[in-house]
Amino acid sequence: MSSSQTRSPLLDLAFGYMPAQMLHAAAELGLADALAGGPRTSAELAGETGAHAPSLHRLLRGLTGLGVVEQKERDLFALTAEGQRLRADAPDSIRSLIRLFCGPDVWRSWGGLTETLRTGEYAWERATGMTPFEFFESPSNAELSATFNAAMSEHTRAVAPGVIEAHDFGRHGTVADLGGGDGTLLAAILRAHPGLRGLLFDLPAGLTGASGALADVADRVEIVEGDFFTEVPGGADAHVLKSVIHDWDDAKAAAILRNCRAAMRPDARILLLEQVMPEIATPETQGVVRNDLNMLVCTGGRERTEAEFRELLEAAGFAGVSLTGPIPPFGYHVIEAGPGR
Repeated sequence: MSSSQTRSPLLDLAFGYMPAQMLHAAAELGLADALAGGPRTSAELAGETGAHAPSLHRLLRGLTGLGVVEQKERDLFALTAEGQRLRADAPDSIRSLIRLFCGPDVWRSWGGLTETLRTGEYAWERATGMTPFEFFESPSNAELSATFNAAMSEHTRAVAPGVIEAHDFGRHGTVADLGGGDGTLLAAILRAHPGLRGLLFDLPAGLTGASGALADVADRVEIVEGDFFTEVPGGADAHVLKSVIHDWDDAKAAAILRNCRAAMRPDARILLLEQVMPEIATPETQGVVRNDLNMLVCTGGRERTEAEFRELLEAAGFAGVSLTGPIPPFGYHVIEAGPGR
């Protein structure tokens, strides 16, 4: 067969926006929740989700190809095991992640990738008129902020078991989760180590939902509102920052780390939970590479190599940097250091 007759795999990638938006529509409509009780017709689902029945039937057929639903009869659809993960109440739900990352604001930001490559300026602010953190702090975007917080919690629930297995949090008396959102990670750490105490620190919008996430460990947690660009609370044995440093360029990341260093006792430790960019990209490392591009267009931050993390930490006054990882299933590392003299 000549090359002109060969189907290029690049075409499947080029049209990848189609399944992404199909999943987003299913998540927005709450189709998986509507199918939780068993097979239903498109008319029944349309009545519950507020959709146009004939159009919804066409989407449901498309979702069969993505493994989300199974078509039992001409107009009868059932949720698959994988489709269960689109339910809002599933313990391994990814509904909010899909609503966030396939939603209009991230979607428009990625649409500005070419301009970002020309200018070096991230696209989110061009698309929304605000930085991402101003955007999610704005009262007018409260619903979108809730989706963002839920998405971060979904991902953290998946990451937490591997991190807890990889690092001995039991050797610390008090763990401070800085920029920790609703406390999903801190709650998991405290459940695994009943002798620990915790401190959760974030902006007010990030802390929404913390009372629920921390309900069963609330007697061991102090919740503090604040901004790590201004000051970081002291007194903890371990200061944890999960997926925080990658949100920022080097200057702002260094400012956060310097504030952490200023708050730490001589025997305290800083623990960065981050993916580490390989020196050489391969098809197997495309997860972190794509995350880096997402930081490029959405926050102005970046994923960093081991050498870059070491340089960043040492410049902020830390010493004895060590890495543990990669940790399944997402390849996170625990990057540990102590305050230098």
